[in-house]
Amino acid sequence: MNFARSALWRISTFAGGLFVASLIVFSLFTVVGGDAAAAILGQEATPETLAALRSEMGLDRPVHEQYLDWIAGFVRGDLGESFISRRSIAGEILQRVEVTVPLAFGAMSLVLLIALPMGYLAAVRNRTTLGAVISLGSQIGISFPAFWLGLLFAILFGIQLGWLPVGGFPGWSEDFWGSIRSLILPALSLALISGSVLTRYVRTSVLEVMNEPYVQVMARAKGLNTRQALIRHGARNAVIPVLTVAGIQFGTLLGGTIVIENVFFLPGLGRLLLTSVELRDIQIVQSVAVILAGMVLTLNLITDLLYMAVDPRMRTRS
Repeated sequence: MNFARSALWRISTFAGGLFVASLIVFSLFTVVGGDAAAAILGQEATPETLAALRSEMGLDRPVHEQYLDWIAGFVRGDLGESFISRRSIAGEILQRVEVTVPLAFGAMSLVLLIALPMGYLAAVRNRTTLGAVISLGSQIGISFPAFWLGLLFAILFGIQLGWLPVGGFPGWSEDFWGSIRSLILPALSLALISGSVLTRYVRTSVLEVMNEPYVQVMARAKGLNTRQALIRHGARNAVIPVLTVAGIQFGTLLGGTIVIENVFFLPGLGRLLLTSVELRDIQIVQSVAVILAGMVLTLNLITDLLYMAVDPRMRTRS
């Protein structure tokens, strides 16, 4: 099966996964989650008021019609209005995406800048002090939660040294460089954890390829040392498992933004999600949950496509 057909198969799988994710989210909040109108109005609401809000929200219609209207709105980009704030849900989410997406991509860029060179050095200097220090540092990094590092960085670099802001987001149009500075500490807090995990995988992958017989044979046949043979003939095989782990770590970073945005008071999707849960704003919670699931599925799709580009053996449906 050629690359185009394999890619089409994975795109179809992505679309099916997104459909299932939307169905699960809708079911959790609509079928299992109880009466959204009662959650909004509280226990003191009269039956007449509840009935009026249910009618306004469309909750008096069959469940399948509610789902079809909701998913059709997603396709059109019309998510309706929040019944708490009376603001456009799509507008609210677009404003928050401007924070969450740069934060996640910035953190992942730092992860790659940390993990790729450190993991490579830890492998090629495996029996040296440098390799041991890198391995120990990655092991320590894995043990710290991101929110704890965020608080530590805020105290050290924000409060004591005054180098970077410890909260808030001025907005890209109002203060571009100030916005970048406000994302540095949150991104670093997320990146050090994921970077430590990925460093260990890079180290393991490089070590395995270095010890493969074909790398040793190539080194002897062409008069290369092991590192040169690795770079010329084994780099692709070393990258394959790293791609998979990198995709998983990117998904983990998206989940981590929910916590870290609240630590640094960033107006992103994570903060919107938790605020909406507190206010019982079911419409926003549903929409944000599906968008985050869609982001993770998109990352998995991109990882699969990169995997196929690197390894032709993956260009099959199985």
